[in-house]
Amino acid sequence: MSAGPAHWVLHVDLDQFIAAVEVLRRPELAGRPVIVGGRGDPTERAVVSTASYEARKFGVGSGMPLRLAARKVPDAVILPVDAPAYTETSGHVMDALRDLGVVVEVLGWDEAFLGVDTDDPEAFARQAQAAVLEATELHCSVGIGDNKVRAKIATGFGKPRGVFRLTRENWFEVMGDRPTIDLWGVGAKVSKRLARHDIVTVRQLAETVEEVLVSEFGPRMGVWYSQLGRGIGSAVVDDTPWVARGHSRETTYQRNLTTPDEVREAVRELASQVFDDTVAEGRPVFRVTLKVRYAPFFTQTKARKLPAATTERADVVDAAVALAQTLDPEREVRLLGVRAEMVMPEEGDPVERTPVRGRL
Repeated sequence: MSAGPAHWVLHVDLDQFIAAVEVLRRPELAGRPVIVGGRGDPTERAVVSTASYEARKFGVGSGMPLRLAARKVPDAVILPVDAPAYTETSGHVMDALRDLGVVVEVLGWDEAFLGVDTDDPEAFARQAQAAVLEATELHCSVGIGDNKVRAKIATGFGKPRGVFRLTRENWFEVMGDRPTIDLWGVGAKVSKRLARHDIVTVRQLAETVEEVLVSEFGPRMGVWYSQLGRGIGSAVVDDTPWVARGHSRETTYQRNLTTPDEVREAVRELASQVFDDTVAEGRPVFRVTLKVRYAPFFTQTKARKLPAATTERADVVDAAVALAQTLDPEREVRLLGVRAEMVMPEEGDPVERTPVRGRL
C-alpha cells in the first residue's frame, strides 16, 4: 500500500520586497539603484530598510545608516518607508498562497512557510511563484526542506526567483564547509563566541560535543545550536493567527537629547504611545523595557517587571520614566525606544493580529 505523498516545508521569500513594491508603483525606477529608509532624506538620522539588487552591488544593506548608503551610491533613488503600502501588498501575497489550499504560516511582510504534501515539491514551488506573480506582479524565491530550518536556509540558494531543495541527504554537502554565520539564527556575536571554541564551520558545529555548547550558551540555546549544526528543526507549519507579545515605539532624534529632562519627557511620550497600542490589544502590561542609544552609537537596554500586570497608563509611563532615571545623565542620547510586554491570551481565545515589522 502506498504511503501517500511526502510532507514538505516550503519557505516563500519575496525578492527585495520593499524595493520591488516601490518599483511597481514607479515603473521608471526599474533597473536603477533604489534605497528605502526613514523619511527618504539621507541628511537625517535613519537606516536602510531595504535596497534593490542594483544598490546592493555597491555594498548597501539593511540597517546601514542612510547617510552612508547615499555616499556609497550617489545616484541612488532614496524613498521613504511606506508601511501601509507594504502591509497591503503583503496581504495580497499571503492570500494568493492560501488559495493554493495549503497551510500558510506568515513570518512577516515578505515571507511565509507552507506545509505541503506532494511528490513533486519543485513543481509546487513553481506553482506558488506563479500564483504570487499573477496576484501581485512580484517575484519570490522558494526554499524546499524536510523541516523549517532547511527550507529557510534553502531559500538563500534560490535567490533571486529560483527554487532550491535542502534536506538531510544534502545538508553537509551544501552547508558543511560554510561558516556558522550562514545558519538561520546565528549572527555575528554568536559566530564569534563559537569561534572561541574553534567552531568555525557548520560541520564543526555539528561535530561539537553538546556539553560544550551548553556550557557556552545555556541548556536551551546550547541544545538548539547543536541541532542547528545538523539542520534539525521542526517540520510543523502552524497557521494559528499571530499574537503580539508586546508593542514598541522608538525614535531616532535629529538632534541629540542633552539633558535628563529632555530624555524623561521623550520617554514619557513614547511610553504613552506604546500604552495606546496595548489598549487596542485588550491585554494588561507586565514588563516595560527602555532602549537607549547614546551618541555616537552605543546601545543599551534596561527592563523592569511591574509589581502586577496593569491596564493603567500611569503604571506603564511611570515604569518607563523610572528606567530613564537610571541612564547616564552625562551622555547625549540619539535614540530612545520603549517596549511594553503584555500577558498572553488564554489558549483558545479568538485573538487575531497581523505581524508588524519593528525592532526594539
